[in-house]
Amino acid sequence: MSAFPPADLQRLAGRAAVAHLALLVIGVTWAFGGNADFVRTPISLWASLGIALCAAAYLVPALRAGALPGTRAWAWPVAALNLLVLAACLTPGFRVLPYPDGDYLLPVAVPWWRPSTAGAGTSLRALWLFDGLYCSCLNLALLVQHKSLLRGLLAVVAANAVLLAVFGTVQKLARAPGLYFGAVASPQEAFFASFVYDNHWSAFILLMLGICIGLVFRYAHGSRGDGFFRGPAPAGVIAVVLLFITIPFSGSRLCSLLALLLLALALAHGGAGWLRAGRAEPGRRRRAGLLVLPAAALTGLGLWFVAGDVIAARAAKTREQVSTMVAEHGLGARQVLYRNTWHMAQARPVFGWGMGSFPRVFALYNTQEAKGDHIPVVYHDAHSDWLQAVAELGFLGAALLAAAVVLPGRAVWRRHLTPVPLFLGTGCALVALYAGIEFPFGNVAVVLCWWLCYLAAVQYLRLPSSRRSAPPFA
Repeated sequence: MSAFPPADLQRLAGRAAVAHLALLVIGVTWAFGGNADFVRTPISLWASLGIALCAAAYLVPALRAGALPGTRAWAWPVAALNLLVLAACLTPGFRVLPYPDGDYLLPVAVPWWRPSTAGAGTSLRALWLFDGLYCSCLNLALLVQHKSLLRGLLAVVAANAVLLAVFGTVQKLARAPGLYFGAVASPQEAFFASFVYDNHWSAFILLMLGICIGLVFRYAHGSRGDGFFRGPAPAGVIAVVLLFITIPFSGSRLCSLLALLLLALALAHGGAGWLRAGRAEPGRRRRAGLLVLPAAALTGLGLWFVAGDVIAARAAKTREQVSTMVAEHGLGARQVLYRNTWHMAQARPVFGWGMGSFPRVFALYNTQEAKGDHIPVVYHDAHSDWLQAVAELGFLGAALLAAAVVLPGRAVWRRHLTPVPLFLGTGCALVALYAGIEFPFGNVAVVLCWWLCYLAAVQYLRLPSSRRSAPPFA
């Protein structure tokens, strides 16, 4: 007989899953976004608790009974991906030939029907980390049964992002030579806050903006329906402004445009509600308009004051790159990189070269050389997560990743989107589109927060409202 009644055990497990995930997000984001080699193992160890909780949700009868119908089937694509990666580790795709000046890697001919990997140790470590991140987020759908708990998690994650944004802004204004005010040297010049790469920071902030905007609309009528200024919505607006400013300030150009698109969608959504409210209460619409216009003007002035120099420099760089692309009739080095990655994927289209294998294998397909000295240009990522997924996992592995996204989405496909899941999902969609031409999922924090936002949005739509009276926004 269980020491806890089933309802109490389910409630305890849900809170444990949320607490574990909140600590995981805070730890990963402050630990260089997870993109330093020496933090990967501690992150994987802590994330393994999420795997244990996920296993309990499947194996413990009381927890299994508490999951919403159909949830447990969502894990089968990731389980199949695990089998694929483990099978690949049985067949080496390279032979190591020792030489006095270092080891030489010689590709091994592998039949198309047999999965293989360029490095079993690399693949297993990458799989361990991915499983920990994914299972920790899947626990939201398996164990959390109240929307208020999800909103609490989202508020903690957003507050952590605001702290990082303030820290990063001060660090940037102080012209620190490295991370943590120069205490840690950054391998990239374009770092921000605790993140090594500005584009990774900006993708992370796109997800955080989705969280903040969704919560602002959720509490736009106050915590008890007693007005905008009687709840957490004003703090959420301030958070949105602070987070948004850091994207152009960090130097990320495309993410700045995506963030503007997200804000435009938020304004359109809010404007529709503003017009509906104005028909019933004309005075309320006028007051809202008097608040929105000064807020927008102050945001623009603050953005230019803080990031004006960075924006001007990046605009000049953009004009230079566009001129070069027009003169060369193409995307230049990026186009060559994509073509070489596609050739790598075509060599083993079904199972790919192995999880985490891109840096090792791409050297065989890299045709780019530095101008003047003919030294090969080294790439650690394909700068397109879509292409890299096919190159590493093949079309089968990439399809399994896509299925892991599609299955939860199908469960809520025709449901009415309330603000929280609407903007969580919009942030996820923008980052997924961005991954077509960049590598945001090369960052551990972005991977973790993407799954968190996506599965939280799905679960939020599936759960009934816990409020006694019908809220304006559920």
